[in-house]
Amino acid sequence: MKIVEPQLDWKNSWKYSYPYDLLEIYGSLADYGYAYAYANRRKHTLELIQKVAEPGAKILDVAAAQGNFTLSLAELGYNLTWNDLRKELIDYVELKRELGNIHYAPGNVFDLGFSSEFDVVLIAEVIEHVAHPDEFLKKIAQMVKPNGYIVMTTPNGGYFLNRLPKFSDCPDPSQFESRQFQPNSDGHIFLLHLDEIKDFAKKTGLSILDARLITNWITNGHMKSSYLLKSLPRQWVEYLESFTETLPLIPREKIHTGFAVLMQRVSNV
Repeated sequence: MKIVEPQLDWKNSWKYSYPYDLLEIYGSLADYGYAYAYANRRKHTLELIQKVAEPGAKILDVAAAQGNFTLSLAELGYNLTWNDLRKELIDYVELKRELGNIHYAPGNVFDLGFSSEFDVVLIAEVIEHVAHPDEFLKKIAQMVKPNGYIVMTTPNGGYFLNRLPKFSDCPDPSQFESRQFQPNSDGHIFLLHLDEIKDFAKKTGLSILDARLITNWITNGHMKSSYLLKSLPRQWVEYLESFTETLPLIPREKIHTGFAVLMQRVSNV
């Protein structure tokens, strides 16, 4: 992936994306918690995809923004389709592309006519931004080939600092439709819990093959642990993360901030 330098004539969406690229792919530690959390999420996401798909497989990256997962997967030899509502980001992704096969499909992914087309669909940090996550997952499943896969990452609703509502406790999710699809944590509507993910999968004809609780509160820099991250060697942070991922389910649910989930389409949806 090429390293680019910001220019005065860049579009606003490019200027907005660049600071995230500094943290996500260019190695900046200006925000230790964000950088470590993204690196951990990236590791698990790529592991789950490589677990079930060989290079050459067709992958759709939904709401892919500046395309860092798209580019990483293309460089690993996968056949990528990038999707995002912001068409102007295509040229920004191309600035960074060094190699790999990428097809661009901007717009609302549900208006693009994809049906049973992809070996893998990646929905990274997307489902928490929609008012009807159950319907969203059902529509995504229709884009996957029979026996194909969905890889999803999303914040963990069971995390002890979460203050957002549980989707299954909301009698009328349509009240949130006007604020869906907003970026970053300000756009989070619901944070899903493990039991909800299992329920969605079952109703959608998906089988959960792997559900990982990832990124503990220290790695994420919460409760002023970012000061600790500045002094800890990276290998210590990674060891701590690996250790907490082996804890029993109940404490794991409370101290980890995110999920990485691998699902397979096992029936028509």
